Amino acid sequence: MIGARLALGFLWLVHWLPARAQAGLGSAVGWLLHAMATQRRRIATRNIELCLPELDAAARARLVREHFRWLGRSIVERGLLWYAPQARIQRLIEVEGDVHLAERSQVPVMWLVPHFMALEAAAAAVQLFQTRRAATIYQAQSNPVFDAVVRKGRERFGGSELFKRQDSAKPLIRAIRQQGLGFFNLPDMDFGIKDAAFVPFFGVPAATLVAPSRMARMLGMTVQPVVAEMLPQGGWRVRFLPPLPAWPSDDALADTLRMNQWIEAEVRRNPAQYLWVHKRFKTRPAGEPSLY
Repeated sequence: MIGARLALGFLWLVHWLPARAQAGLGSAVGWLLHAMATQRRRIATRNIELCLPELDAAARARLVREHFRWLGRSIVERGLLWYAPQARIQRLIEVEGDVHLAERSQVPVMWLVPHFMALEAAAAAVQLFQTRRAATIYQAQSNPVFDAVVRKGRERFGGSELFKRQDSAKPLIRAIRQQGLGFFNLPDMDFGIKDAAFVPFFGVPAATLVAPSRMARMLGMTVQPVVAEMLPQGGWRVRFLPPLPAWPSDDALADTLRMNQWIEAEVRRNPAQYLWVHKRFKTRPAGEPSLY
């Protein structure tokens, strides 16, 4: 509890600094994490080895170091998103593309948002730059103090409704149908084999949720990809891309493969800012040994 309060107090103090100073401090935090978080460093190295085998050992090591600098920044700059005035956050977020698609749409919209370091900025942009309220699935934090702050931070602009991952999907589906909520969907983590299929991700079978395709088809949704990135001198860019063509189809597995291929292309565009410290290939087909 005390450690969580100290960490949150640090983020609150730091959020008053200029964005450029926070970027520098976050990079320093990332350097420390790279030195100290040996298990996460190994996971990131292994993921990059599996996904980008064309890189030699030296290139992988450089990419891991750069990744941890962005990871440190994502931690430090979370204080900005949780505590800074709304006007300041809006100035720090550059929005590209059709951010108002959901406002005009006659059908529900699913924002498909992969896990890049600026994911929290994408969630803020959905609330701050358009008027359609958003639903998202929330993974409860093990520390109750931290959990309360995370929830408050994500709900602070009044444009989102959180649904717990461990609960039934029925309340979420009902809210989308009855309230017209958009759905801020994070499709690229390993949550086990339940509701998932082994679909290639960078050529490696990965337990991937097929629910995005099935839900989009069931609710007649338009699916708009959203990708966020951190900018070198501070702040973020959030790209609202054109809807995926002919997605969903009547083949959920084919849709899931197309989704993974799209994420792969975005990762290759900005590899250092993807969430490599997550065990993306933790779940394996029956009888296959661990990749970690």
